[in-house]
Amino acid sequence: MGRPLPANTVFRKRCRKAADMQTPEANDKTAGVPPREASHRRSSQGAPNPGRGPGNGPDIMPDAIDDATAPLSVKDLTVAYQRKPVLWDVELTLPEGRLIAVVGPNGAGKSTLIKAILGLVPRASGRVSIYGKPYEAQRHLVGYVPQRESVDWDFPVNALDVVAMGFYRKIGWLRPVTRSHRLAAVKELEKVGMADYAHRQISQLSGGQQQRIFLARALAQDARIYFMDEPFAGVDTATERAIIALLKDLKASGKTCVVVHHDLQTVPTYFDHVVLLNMRVVAHGPTEAVFTEENLKKTYGGRLTLLSQAFYELSKDPRLPRGTKGSQE
Repeated sequence: MGRPLPANTVFRKRCRKAADMQTPEANDKTAGVPPREASHRRSSQGAPNPGRGPGNGPDIMPDAIDDATAPLSVKDLTVAYQRKPVLWDVELTLPEGRLIAVVGPNGAGKSTLIKAILGLVPRASGRVSIYGKPYEAQRHLVGYVPQRESVDWDFPVNALDVVAMGFYRKIGWLRPVTRSHRLAAVKELEKVGMADYAHRQISQLSGGQQQRIFLARALAQDARIYFMDEPFAGVDTATERAIIALLKDLKASGKTCVVVHHDLQTVPTYFDHVVLLNMRVVAHGPTEAVFTEENLKKTYGGRLTLLSQAFYELSKDPRLPRGTKGSQE
């Protein structure tokens, strides 16, 4: 008998089998093909990864991105909960100074991707690099806005205190927040239109106001790349406008924003780069090249009615003139 396989190898094989059984892919031409080879064939059927040339699917060359200088590089990332794969073999390198939407159906692993990148959930395999170095060595370059549902809003703290938390890396643990830090926190609150609520208990604010407070905290971190998990979820129109204005300001200053987003209708309007995700990366690249009905059908499986309606609504959107890229003004 041969030597038994390492436990991690056995686990990855089981994940691979489960992933190929669970991933919905309409009109898949890879039935019966070994999973890793099938993954490569699927890539060639849709928008390819950056760097693929003619003959391997549509020739999408968004940027010549060097992993050593890219704000985010993800290689062979697999995440599983109780041995059930949630993300499988994710390969992703993103350009700098972009507003990037992560789009996919419910349960596709969008929030898990962000959490795995930030080390908030364990990875079964893979590596994550921020500007060419492991995330653990580059934490100071990263800002994070979590989902509102994951925050304990009853914690006894006011808006100013929450924003001041963004300075903790500079202040140091067990050191007091000084007057200068509080003044700096007020300036960040002004950027999101919440300076008048500085001393309001965080639990007394509306959902949109709470979201603005957490955006101000992320600004206080003075990061180079920001990860935002559904920042537009459940907010009012005024807050949505404030958030997108803030994102555009960050982009103008050379920052990169990676945003989990659900509203297909606003993707071309708000973002210039998109990642289509459903357990695996279906496609990623510039919005005008990747955000197509064909790629969305591959991402969302059989939800064709929803997608047709989304594209119909996009065609009527006055913010997106016919033939004009949504991210341009």
